[in-house]
Amino acid sequence: MSEQKPKPKKPRGVARLQDGKCIACGARCQSSCPVNCIEMTDSGEPIVETTKCIGCQKCVKICPAVAIEMYFTPEEQQILATLAASSVPVEEEIDPEAAELAKKLARYRGVWVFVEQTEGEAAKVSWELLGVGAGLAATLGVELCAVVLGEDVEALCHEAFAYGATKSYLLDAPVYRNYRTEAYVEGCCHLIEAHKPEVILMGATGMGRDLAGAIATRVATGLTADCTGLAIDDKRNLMQTRPAFGGNIMATIMCDKFRPQMSTVRPNVMPMPERREGSTGVIIRDPFTVPEESVLTKVIEIIRDSHGKAGVDITGAEFIISGGRGMMGAENFSLLQELADELDGVVGASRSAVDAGWMPGDRQVGQTGKTVRPKIYIACGISGAIQHLVGMQDSDIVIAINRDSAAPIFEVATYGIVGDLFQVVPALIAKIRELKRVGK
Repeated sequence: MSEQKPKPKKPRGVARLQDGKCIACGARCQSSCPVNCIEMTDSGEPIVETTKCIGCQKCVKICPAVAIEMYFTPEEQQILATLAASSVPVEEEIDPEAAELAKKLARYRGVWVFVEQTEGEAAKVSWELLGVGAGLAATLGVELCAVVLGEDVEALCHEAFAYGATKSYLLDAPVYRNYRTEAYVEGCCHLIEAHKPEVILMGATGMGRDLAGAIATRVATGLTADCTGLAIDDKRNLMQTRPAFGGNIMATIMCDKFRPQMSTVRPNVMPMPERREGSTGVIIRDPFTVPEESVLTKVIEIIRDSHGKAGVDITGAEFIISGGRGMMGAENFSLLQELADELDGVVGASRSAVDAGWMPGDRQVGQTGKTVRPKIYIACGISGAIQHLVGMQDSDIVIAINRDSAAPIFEVATYGIVGDLFQVVPALIAKIRELKRVGK
């Protein structure tokens, strides 16, 4: 019986810096090296200690300037040439670290959406996230699940089914009646440990931001806040897009070595999915509770700002008339209020107007304010900086009024009016009133 020859192994080579190509990106290659064979010079260029290099190519793959290449000795090049010309199958050397990582990540499956509720009333952003979550789950080939915590809130599980969830994890106990960080973190981490979701989405609200950060810290994973776009790459990584560097660029962030992948998304950023009456799903009731004595905070009373006489919730308005620096002063916002009254709308503002003290902070639209999706958004005297556009660019119709024809706001506007807003807005008010009289 002939002895079977071992399959030839493919040489791995060693990493080597190409002269003049390094852009000193911040030691990405050094941080990616699993065997610490890269040191950085004072100028930010890598020095590869070839005796330690294992040829894993991680530094090559992460380099944004393609400044690192794999070097093969003449003998290794000869072996590569022989293997290329041969039909003999080549035994690829398995990277133990990569294999272990793949095994760990494979244990996590499923897309979860945290259903935020206050006194049994769900936040609208939760249903918006079920809409985008359904797309992610379909791409991954996994279930879309809702996570509901509260007291006597099983009805929210059925509501989640109407918006696309096929399964709901329910923690129903008095200790979860009102949101308190300690209780909710313990409950959510228990569910994560037991069921290992691949993706978790939460609203970028006061509650969501507080809870998401605490959970990510506890389970030692990554979290991307205030995402404006979510997608899946070919390696099952969640591509999380959000404004960066003050809103001047859009960055796509991935958490490729840890699970679950966590994101928060602002209200009104994602479209509301269609509600399908009669949809059903599976409810997983978990008896896990947190001892009341271990929760340090107590909720005495819940005060809703939007229920006050002066409270205005611009995120739910169908018509928003916003003013910017071009309004010239706080007293001129009364002109926008006139137009808003005729349209049954509300008045918003850009950051510059809020910073100047012309409008309160709860009226601010933009990256550091609120994200809105009205039917009609009228921007008056707003130049259209990216920070503002992030908060209103998904409006159904955008009408821009500005004296500067080159203002960036016109790039996203459905209709643009180049002119003095102090002439245009009164003309609009007069025309609307005339149409109302004719209609009567």
